[in-house]
Amino acid sequence: MTQNGTLASNKKAYHDYHILETYEAGVVLVGTEVKSIREGKVDVKESYIRVENGEAFLLGAHVQPYSHGNIANHPPVRPRKLLLHKREIERLMGKVQEKGLTLVPTRIYLKAGRIKVEVALAKGKHLHDKRADIKTKEAKREIDRALKARRD
Repeated sequence: MTQNGTLASNKKAYHDYHILETYEAGVVLVGTEVKSIREGKVDVKESYIRVENGEAFLLGAHVQPYSHGNIANHPPVRPRKLLLHKREIERLMGKVQEKGLTLVPTRIYLKAGRIKVEVALAKGKHLHDKRADIKTKEAKREIDRALKARRD
């Protein structure tokens, strides 16, 4: 866990998508999942969010079984219900259906002792967008290196 409470982050989402809006959602978990996530044993790189029947679900997130769990340990990959307000879900459903946007989790973190998921409304990047991002990052690195070398 990092100092800001982040337990897992999805850096791939920032590489593959333009993040337009973010929402905070609670997540319905079983006991062993909570303990495993608090240990940081969660992976959201290949996960996504789907809205069905007015409810949002986190799909494809991998939570390792708890090391001290018994026979009642949780399955590693299962749909997990996200807790959002009804109007937020309706708004997200409308945007996803009409504009061709998608919902991806960007990070899982602790807030006041509760596990939260940051849900991002995102638009897929094209290959040339990804290349442009890489060029700007490399240019920034070069500038930082030059400034650091000058200070020394």
